[in-house]
Amino acid sequence: MAIELIPLPYEPDALTPAISAETLSFHYGKHHQAYVDKTNAAIEGTAHAEQPLEAIIAAARDVDTGLFNNAAQSWNHAFYWHSMSPDGGAPSGELAEKIDTAFGSLDGLKEQLKARGAGHFASGWVWLAEKDGMLSIQETHDGDTLADGDHNPLLTIDVWEHAYYLDHQNKRPAYLDAVIDGKLNWTFAAENLARGSIWTYPA
Repeated sequence: MAIELIPLPYEPDALTPAISAETLSFHYGKHHQAYVDKTNAAIEGTAHAEQPLEAIIAAARDVDTGLFNNAAQSWNHAFYWHSMSPDGGAPSGELAEKIDTAFGSLDGLKEQLKARGAGHFASGWVWLAEKDGMLSIQETHDGDTLADGDHNPLLTIDVWEHAYYLDHQNKRPAYLDAVIDGKLNWTFAAENLARGSIWTYPA
C-alpha cells in the first residue's frame, strides 16, 4: 500500500498573493512529492508497506532517521495544505471560546503565531494545538511532527524557507502576516478540535 500524494484542496493560484501558484508548483509538486516518493522507496518490501502513514512515523521515530524525516514531512505538508483556505474567515463556537481563553482574543493568537513563527530558528513548523482541552502554540524543528504525539494539532504553518522564498524572499514575517491574517482554515481547525483525535493522512 503506497503512500499517495494527496490532491491540493484548492486550485494552485487560490492562495495568491500570500502564496503564489509558482511557489505551490515547487513546494507541493516537487518538495512534497519527493517526501512521498522517498517514503515509498524506504517502505517497499517491508512491514511498513501495509501501514498507515501515522504508524510509519511512530515506528521510525528515534529508529530510522531517514524514514522518519520523509514520512513526517509527507504528513506535515498534507496537514499544512489543509490548514489554509482561500476564504480565510474566522473561528466560531467552541474553537473561538478556547482561543479567547488561551490567548485573550483571536488577535492575541495571531500575534503569538506570528512572533513564534518569526522567532523560530532555521527550519520547522509552528502549530496551534490542543491538549487536555487547552489550546497552545507548539513548535517542531526541521522534519519533526505532532502526528504521533500527545498534542492534537489543529493548524500548522510551515516556516521552512522554501515555503515563502519565491514570494517573499527572506522576509518570513511578511509571509506569516499574509497567511495568518487571511488564509488560515478555521473550519479545518474546528473539525480537528471537535474530533478530539489527531487527523489521519488520507489513504
